[in-house]
Amino acid sequence: MSFETYFRASSYAMLAVATMSLVWAGALHWSLALGFLTILILSWRLEGTRWQVTERTGLILVLVSIPIFYLDWTYLSSSNFRTLDDWQTRALVGSIAHLIVALSLIKLFQIKADRDWVFIYLISFFEILLAAGLSFSPMFLASLCVYLVCSVSTIVAFEMHKARRVLKAVDTRLLISRDSLLLRKLARLSETKRNTEIRRLPVLSIVFLLLICAFALPLFLVAPRSGAAVFSRSGSALTNFIGFSESVQLGEIGTLKESDQLVMHVRIDEPVNALRDLRWRGVALDEFTGRGWRKSVDARRSDKRVDERCNNGVAGCGVYPLDTAESLHRLTTQTVFLEPLDVSVLFAAPRAVAVQGPFPFVRQDADGSIQSRRHEYERLIYKAVSDTTTPDPETLRRDRRPYPASFTRYLELPPSVDPRIKLLARSIVINAGAHNVYDVARAIESELRTNYGYALEMKASGADPLADFLFNVREGHCEYFSTAMAVMLRTQNIPTRVVNGFLSGEYNEASGAYSVKQSDAHSWVEVYFPETNSWVTFDPTPAAGRRVTQRSGLAALFGKYADAFELMWFQYVIAYDKQEQRSLATSLNNKLFKYRRNLADELFNAKKLPKIGWQRLLLIGVFSIVLFLTVLLVRRVVRLGWRQALRPGAATAKSDRSSVEFYERLTKVLAERGFKREPQQTPLEFAVGLGQNEVIRITELYNRVRFGDAKLSKSDARQVEQWLNGL
Repeated sequence: MSFETYFRASSYAMLAVATMSLVWAGALHWSLALGFLTILILSWRLEGTRWQVTERTGLILVLVSIPIFYLDWTYLSSSNFRTLDDWQTRALVGSIAHLIVALSLIKLFQIKADRDWVFIYLISFFEILLAAGLSFSPMFLASLCVYLVCSVSTIVAFEMHKARRVLKAVDTRLLISRDSLLLRKLARLSETKRNTEIRRLPVLSIVFLLLICAFALPLFLVAPRSGAAVFSRSGSALTNFIGFSESVQLGEIGTLKESDQLVMHVRIDEPVNALRDLRWRGVALDEFTGRGWRKSVDARRSDKRVDERCNNGVAGCGVYPLDTAESLHRLTTQTVFLEPLDVSVLFAAPRAVAVQGPFPFVRQDADGSIQSRRHEYERLIYKAVSDTTTPDPETLRRDRRPYPASFTRYLELPPSVDPRIKLLARSIVINAGAHNVYDVARAIESELRTNYGYALEMKASGADPLADFLFNVREGHCEYFSTAMAVMLRTQNIPTRVVNGFLSGEYNEASGAYSVKQSDAHSWVEVYFPETNSWVTFDPTPAAGRRVTQRSGLAALFGKYADAFELMWFQYVIAYDKQEQRSLATSLNNKLFKYRRNLADELFNAKKLPKIGWQRLLLIGVFSIVLFLTVLLVRRVVRLGWRQALRPGAATAKSDRSSVEFYERLTKVLAERGFKREPQQTPLEFAVGLGQNEVIRITELYNRVRFGDAKLSKSDARQVEQWLNGL
């Protein structure tokens, strides 16, 4: 590959990667990307031909693109967006992306001077900058790394390209002089050397990229960024997110469970095995309409706005207290990474006592549902602290306290409820021999779990789908089971409400977090016990509807690692703010303290030394030996090269021929440049014929060492190395 071909290929690749980053960020459609790549290939084929656009024509096309940009912006602005901010931002982002792609195509077809190449490089940089403001995905990291490699290589090649034109002009003037033959040889040697150096540019670019990352990472950790993208993207939210508003109809959650789209990641501080029947609570609904559930008027009136509060009195910490707990050991801390959703619900394990996150406000209703602002176009990261403990069954069985008068709304049923439901509930209670609220709830829960089937198909229908489910179909999904249990308990004068949320989701060992998808959507029942003032969870859905799918196999393993990387990208790049910076520093400090404490225990505790100390010492010894051998190998490679270093006895052979090795290197370098010694020429005649002082001096030293039985001194060896490096 010639130098000019490499230079153009590197420049085109730099622009192509930057444009594709806009596609991955959602600013350009795939059809536009395919058109751009097609025109890119066409411009490559037309480079240097008469079909290229002149500089004057290119300037006219650039001026024409400005009113086209305005028309494009006006057209995009006419779309029916939800808010004024969306209307302005999304239209502007789309039109800017179209404009910069058009400008880059104009410059590609133009006859390019140095300033045109610089303009193309600036366009590519702006594309990367725009993609950084739009992208949530770790795919941007891959495109950024490729772009940095291409950009470093292109900038170096561009400087060589400019210097090459200057050298060509100088060579043209020198070739007119009397030593034209020798100068032509030197020009050909210089051209061959430049083409040889092309192969080193990609490696050099990768090395520069690693150095940039090494210096940039500490700066990034010290200077955090905000947790939202600069611009909003269209189509990024999970819209029509049924089941988590103020009302839901029977059968809607079954539709939601058919999707495997990711909803959130949840990481908890406690060991996974320490928590059972983990679920993420969303919204509680208290009024049954006969065909679904909704939040009653009393529940909506009881919404309260929670004020931000900090223990140290500093504003802006984002801590919102919701409830109280008896002791700290009962608390479970969760970190929730919530995808863009078209709802305002915040999910947490029951019973949430506090949340911390970037919320302008937090509301909580009387049923414990937590809400804040909508986040259709950005991910959220927040912490939730929940009291996951429940009273023991014996305490609940002894509960005989009457219900408060305000709890009558949890007993109300519409007149259209089938009277057979009350009779069915009563027969279940009698057959089970239940005499308290807890046993009644367990009896109805067990009946629905064992004698009814689970299915995602919505089979129950008619004017009363609940009665059709209980007495005819006897199959359904989770909200049919929760509705049936809640209604039957209300017929027995037991306050209940239906809760919609998610099952725990699949646990990912690589990320240490749960991956919750739409298919994990679930509905269950909460029963009130006045003695302990607690709402206790009951889940009447059969085991098939409460089972979380666990992936297995090689593809699942790679998927888990990819999911873990995406979570790390979101936590430590996209959402990396002061809170996350403080959390990371605390985590590192705790790990360091734990390591020092364990090391001190092993060194000073006599009982642990025989068991653990000798293993650590053996490991340190093996590591030291490996490190020592590695240093020796690196020194050998530096001294002999890769090929000679891997050969036994290469050092001895090299020392034996050290007296003539430098001249062999000289002849090899000259041969690669097209200068070979004829058989009838002596080494000195060959050197004088070339007319280069360095070659003559090296040859004289060779004759003195080779035929004069002289030793090559250290100063002579250093001088020879300088001459050879110069050549």
